[in-house]
Amino acid sequence: MEDSDSAVRRWEDMELDILVKIFESFNIIELTSGISRVCSSWRLACCDPILWKTLDLELLESNFIKIPLPPFIWVSDHSDKQLMQVLKVALGLSRGSVTCLIFNFNLYPKDVHLIYTAERCPRLKRLVLPAWNRMTKDGITKAIRMWEDLESMTMPGIKSPPYVMKEISLHCKNFSELKIMGPCDISFATAITEFLPKLKILSLRCTMLFKEALILILDCLEHLEVLNISHCLLVEVPPSPAPIRIIRELDESILEKASRLEKFFTCQEDSCIMCQRTIDDEGLMRWYKYEEGLWRTDEVSVLAH
Repeated sequence: MEDSDSAVRRWEDMELDILVKIFESFNIIELTSGISRVCSSWRLACCDPILWKTLDLELLESNFIKIPLPPFIWVSDHSDKQLMQVLKVALGLSRGSVTCLIFNFNLYPKDVHLIYTAERCPRLKRLVLPAWNRMTKDGITKAIRMWEDLESMTMPGIKSPPYVMKEISLHCKNFSELKIMGPCDISFATAITEFLPKLKILSLRCTMLFKEALILILDCLEHLEVLNISHCLLVEVPPSPAPIRIIRELDESILEKASRLEKFFTCQEDSCIMCQRTIDDEGLMRWYKYEEGLWRTDEVSVLAH
């Protein structure tokens, strides 16, 4: 009996690389639920940088109600507390190793969440933040200033984008990839071309895109290599009082300008489900109506997450 007992191995005696391999299959909720407190070996495995290269908050969604005035959603205190608790545990375990941070489309963090994250993810290279209704200009700019290594961002379409682009141009010298999940008009395109002239990859898929904005992007972004306008609702603003006109097919002048690109993704097919959804949603996709996680897709592989 004594020999039999001595042959029993304890969980804490398991080799570290095996523990890490097991923990790689865990999601963010499981990793932050207390397994790091089981023993010193599990704590050490939970802090392995392999587990924290990407911090994916896909499983976290805010309990929110839409309201007619800014910030256009009301989020419960419980959602805010849960997000902060997960961030505290995850970022404590990661020890600054996070290089990719993904927020759920229906997760609405506040300034305090973003700044807390920025302070503890100094090496961040990719940020997926498709909605920031509850954030202020000061909160967003303060976070961007701490991310000097930032190379790629997914962001919502906003009415006054210049301050975001300006902060990126000043503080993120290696920035080269941008995805916008919202309408792109001439003011948005102007901000991109003025402050991010060295942009290499741009995705505007599944949104309303103004023809003048597209032309400006093609004319002014000389370093652009990849452009994705798949499933866009392409529109043109004729002289007043004529209404906005939907463009069903790209003309030769646009195709000629785009011919210099390495890759130009476009789709305006009547038979395409995504194109039809963009039209039905009038150029502002209501992702909550469709398949879970669909908002994360992109024809440009480096922007799919």
